[in-house]
Amino acid sequence: MVAAEFDPFAKTGGLADVLASLPKALARRGLDVKVAIPKYGSVNLTGVTLRPSVARFDLPFDGRDEPVRLDAVTLDGFEVLLVDNKPYFSAREAIYGYPDDGHRFTFFARAALEGARVLNWRPDVIHCHDWHTGLIPNWLRADDHAPDFADTASVFTIHNLEYQGHFDAGVLEAAGLAHQGFIPHPARADLNDILVFMARGILFADKVNTVSPRYAREILTPDFGHHLDPLLRDREADLQGILNGIDTDTANPATDPHLASHFTLETLERRALNKAALQEAVGLPVRPDVPLLGMVTRLAEHKGMDLLLASLPHILDRDAQLVVLGLGEPRYEEPLREAALARPDQVATAIRFDDPLASRIYAGSDIFLMPSRHEPCGLGQLIAMRYGSVPVVRATGGLADTVDDVDPANDTGVGFVFHRYDPIDFFGAVARALEVYRFPNAWQGVIRRGMARDSSWDVPAAAYELLYADALTARRNQPSPALATVS
Repeated sequence: MVAAEFDPFAKTGGLADVLASLPKALARRGLDVKVAIPKYGSVNLTGVTLRPSVARFDLPFDGRDEPVRLDAVTLDGFEVLLVDNKPYFSAREAIYGYPDDGHRFTFFARAALEGARVLNWRPDVIHCHDWHTGLIPNWLRADDHAPDFADTASVFTIHNLEYQGHFDAGVLEAAGLAHQGFIPHPARADLNDILVFMARGILFADKVNTVSPRYAREILTPDFGHHLDPLLRDREADLQGILNGIDTDTANPATDPHLASHFTLETLERRALNKAALQEAVGLPVRPDVPLLGMVTRLAEHKGMDLLLASLPHILDRDAQLVVLGLGEPRYEEPLREAALARPDQVATAIRFDDPLASRIYAGSDIFLMPSRHEPCGLGQLIAMRYGSVPVVRATGGLADTVDDVDPANDTGVGFVFHRYDPIDFFGAVARALEVYRFPNAWQGVIRRGMARDSSWDVPAAAYELLYADALTARRNQPSPALATVS
């Protein structure tokens, strides 16, 4: 696997969580797995045993030879290779945001391929994650660029189609692909002289997947395809949605070290201690009777912050409390701070990243809010259910695939679902949740059904193993695609 993030070494979002969990699940199934990530200056290696310099080599890149060093860490039955070049990675703290990110991630992807060759390790499949690795399938289908991987298949996973990696001709030249030229963009002529990493991954990979079945269907449409839907429709036969899981070893209310009280389905009564501890920790009145709503999120428009702010006065008028943890756009941070100042008995905000507090919110809130405009998979709702917090979600992407709407009359469902991206619909779902909360027996049933849901990586890992086999078959049987197919 090749990726830009890996928890806990380097993380900005859910990509890092997947890379930390899926390889472990595959290793348990007997697969020989290695993960390559860049060794940023901010990489967190606390508590691990690093094997430095398992390989050193020079990589011809952009008209010069660049030194590469591979360090290694063994974790949970698989190996992580940290790819370092000081000017591109270890001398820089941030993961993204540099003017030369196109060159940086092109170099990283080439170094990961060359590192496998230097280590004399020939994977059956290279699993590429998101745009940062989108050129690898292109190189694998061009024999002059990866001759030692003639029999290696590629799988390209789209974690979020919105982030595509748009770069100029200099990156195309550095990648050694100038002779192929730009690929005509399937929907936007103004991008026909731009290198789109995501498009290359989609076009050249033997198999393409994304992180939920619903999102795999959504990205075939103009509303969700971010101008790549024509290309995705061309590859529809090779596109699959595999729902993400969560690491149930670490996301476990029976053992989570950050909780005031551990609990299971059999000891659910202990969960109440976490609610009281959370209220006290964030400065809210400790009231067992009041419904406590939680949110752990990026403070961004696509996460539904507009819906939350528009509905907040009406929610609070229902005698509810809210705690929000996250960091993001100032246009959302400031109104949340103001709400906490105006109604300190009902609203608490933590404008930061804080994993221990996130665990306490999952375990201490009664209701967990995810009103996303779009959500390829979402992990928050899965963790919330495992920790006994009932999700309120919009029916999009993985949220629609994982949260069945509550029907109190039939004792079914694990959360409250709304469909239109509209504050009235969102408030309606919250109001339904608050109404069911008033009936303890019915509410306990919702909690128990959510906690009993299997959100582990066991089923997704089996699906990925089948996808790898399909990719190998495709690699053996299919010729390289012609660039004309997307003109």
